[in-house]
Amino acid sequence: MTTASPVGRLSVRVLALGYLALLLLVPIGVVLYRTFEPGLGEVWDSITTPAAVSAFWLTIELAAIAVPLNTIFGIVAALVLVRSRVRGKWLLQAFIDLPFAISPVVIGLALFLLYGRQGWLGPTLTDAGIQIIFSVPGMVLATIFVCLPFVVREVAPVLREIGDEQEQAAATLGASRWQTFRRITLPAIRWGVAYGVVLSTARAIGEFGAVSVVSGKISGETVTLPLLVENRYSNFDLSGAYAASALLAVIALATLLAMTLLQRKGDPR
Repeated sequence: MTTASPVGRLSVRVLALGYLALLLLVPIGVVLYRTFEPGLGEVWDSITTPAAVSAFWLTIELAAIAVPLNTIFGIVAALVLVRSRVRGKWLLQAFIDLPFAISPVVIGLALFLLYGRQGWLGPTLTDAGIQIIFSVPGMVLATIFVCLPFVVREVAPVLREIGDEQEQAAATLGASRWQTFRRITLPAIRWGVAYGVVLSTARAIGEFGAVSVVSGKISGETVTLPLLVENRYSNFDLSGAYAASALLAVIALATLLAMTLLQRKGDPR
């Protein structure tokens, strides 16, 4: 059995790091350079305008609503997929993986055809005084859908790995299902849940396609940070677009740091 030479291993590492730098570090570096080129004062003015502040808080609001709901659904769905023996689990698996297979723009279009004024449920909702499309509820639905798979796909492998011996022992000793889940299952999957939450948060904050279709891009009301970047760039406000992009990059780096810390803390080895 032959092993790779040190020169070969070093070449592979250099090639991999160079590829990552070309795809990630160089574009981010250019954005940061263009952002701070006019000066810190102009950057601060760009990210503290009423439109930017509104976009920032709306982005946080969407993530704050979508991520907890997807976390609850993800844990329940993972338990159903791994622990239950019900029929039709393949259909649930296909539904969970659907956001990976369909473009976010198609997801937004589907929501528009379903909840729009001329959609299947649109007239009924309009008569009831409920507006989904071109408002925050539609953006929340789009965000929930695109973030759906992450918690499930992080928790399900952990459940398979830990097995159900301890849960069966707790049931034998008279513990209820809720007690078993709270004291045994949840502590065992907590790092998988945390990792899925971080991934869902990152996806929710950076979502553009589906939210763009259902938002209507109403300034100060239905414009998130990614939409703000697109609007400013389309209006030739390059410095403002770069400033908003830098703010998104900072949030992404914070998310990456959280993922790294959670991965280290969750791996006892």
